[in-house]
This record gives sequence, C-alpha cells and structure tokens, in this order.
Amino acid sequence: MRKDLQPGEQVIVVTRPQPRKLIFPVAVFILVPAVGAFASAWIVRGEPARLFPLISKEWTFWLVAACVAAVAWILLGYCLPRVLRWQATRYVLTNRRIVARYGMLRRRDQQISLVSIRHVGVSQSLLQRIFRSGNISLDTGHGEDSVVPDVPEVLRFRNFVLEAMDDLPPGVVPEADGWMDPGGDAARHETWHMREGGRDER
Repeated sequence: MRKDLQPGEQVIVVTRPQPRKLIFPVAVFILVPAVGAFASAWIVRGEPARLFPLISKEWTFWLVAACVAAVAWILLGYCLPRVLRWQATRYVLTNRRIVARYGMLRRRDQQISLVSIRHVGVSQSLLQRIFRSGNISLDTGHGEDSVVPDVPEVLRFRNFVLEAMDDLPPGVVPEADGWMDPGGDAARHETWHMREGGRDER
C-alpha cells in the first residue's frame, strides 16, 4: 500500500473483514480429515464387506482412495478458497481516502476520497453486534451509499474516519476531476471506482 500513497498521504488503519466467516471453514478443515481417517480405518478393517457381502477385499484400495479424494476435494474446493478470499481482502484508511481491496489473482479496488463524504453510517445485524463488526455506509451525495462490508470494530473504525475527516485541510472542496484547494496545490480525488488486475499490496 505504501508505494500507492500520494504525496503527504499517511496510512491510519489497515484491517480485514471480521474473521467470523472463517469459523465454519476452519471447523470443516478440522473435522473432515478426522472423519476421512475414521472412514479409511473402518474400510481397512473390512467392515464394508460385513454390511455388503458383494464388496471384496479388492475394493479396499479404491474405497480408501475415494475417501482421501473426498477429503482433498472439500479442503481444496471449500475451505481454501474462503480462507484465501478473506486473506486477500483489505480495508485501508488513510488521511485522504478509504480503500477496499479484494482478490489475489484478479484485483478489485474501491476507493473514495474523505473530502467527498457527507455522512458516515453504521449498520449491524445481531450476529455482527455480538462480534462488534458491521457495515460502514458512506454517503457521497450521489443518491447511493457506498458500503464497506463486515468491518471489525466498526464503531472504532467509524470514529477513525470521522477524525480523519475533521483533520482535512480547511478550504479543500471536492471537484468532479479531483481534489481542489483554492489556496494550495491540487491533489487527486478518487470517488468509488472498480478496476481489475491491480497490483498486490506490500
């Protein structure tokens, strides 16, 4: 992120979505191998042949291989993508803008300048209140709020945003093509935008 900072810009907070979404994938990651190992041992002991006499010992290898393949498919197809998706998502607050970055191979960025924000709202479901997370909504006056979902310590994050907005230089006003300071240098202003294929953060 530091290499993407504008002159005079400083990082205030870097965080990721609330990790409660990893609870079920982590539980699956622990339980599925245990179930697979138990099933493989059950097969090796010849228990399937007692239930189904048509199953011979020649089936043992293929049944164990099927168990291993099922475990690998669940871990690689379900658990790993969700962990990587969470790991690749970052919310960055600087003294000039909020940046939300998603994805590893295919990057997707959302950015909004603090100077264009008119209102900062917080919404929480019951589960989010338990984990002290929530959704940050940013009103830029264009008729539709921009939302940063599932921010951890959402009330604290909102306070950081409000403090950063209060610390903006006086006289800075949003323009259609950029930051504009009538008495100083012009700086770039980026409203929410989407782009694919951006570079990884450092």
